[in-house]
Amino acid sequence: MDTAIVCRELSHSFPIGEERFQVLDRISFQIDKGEMVAIIGPSGSGKSTLMNVIGCLMTPEQGEIEILGKPTPAMKKEQLAEIRQNHIGFVFQQFNLLSRTSALDNVKMPLMYRDDKVGDADERAKHCLTLVGLGDKLDSHPNQLSGGQQQRVAIARAMVNQPDILLADEPTGALDSKTSEDIVELFKALNRKGQTIVIITHDHEVAAQANRILHIKDGKLVKDQQTRLEAIA
Repeated sequence: MDTAIVCRELSHSFPIGEERFQVLDRISFQIDKGEMVAIIGPSGSGKSTLMNVIGCLMTPEQGEIEILGKPTPAMKKEQLAEIRQNHIGFVFQQFNLLSRTSALDNVKMPLMYRDDKVGDADERAKHCLTLVGLGDKLDSHPNQLSGGQQQRVAIARAMVNQPDILLADEPTGALDSKTSEDIVELFKALNRKGQTIVIITHDHEVAAQANRILHIKDGKLVKDQQTRLEAIA
């Protein structure tokens, strides 16, 4: 199976006064295309830094990372931006929607920044909103939508560039338990269609819905766990 993400001996530290805090400590793992993987750990475990590295938002001090077979640490800023724009879709805890803009225009936004202009931007955005169950909310603004609906808009926006990898950072953190379940079910439905999904979370119930869980503690990968869902499949 082709690989989506390969991390080898990733290490990174941040300065604290005259010392340095080791936030990632020789982490290695591989995620194949089509997997749905949860990265779980408590606050300060290093999972957010790991997400930033996977998302090409920062370069690790040491180690190697490949996204879709491309080594990223040696890439220039423009090359990293191309990876983020064309191959990775981001979903965030706080939705990050433009408040005075319709759902359709929020979803279209990433297409406006492409070097190659997309002629069917409206149709592509409508398709993504329909895919997440909001085909009837195209003209609605964020303040007219529930938290769960806003997160669905954010997921549609992440999908509009047809990314190879969907990277979700605490995507249920701002939602109630029932809405969280609905969002996780949506991720599972997208994964069944072949989408590679990586969810960063501290919620064990959310993580348990993935096919595989990477447990991070004190900057180290302490457990790589296949879930019962994977075993059943």
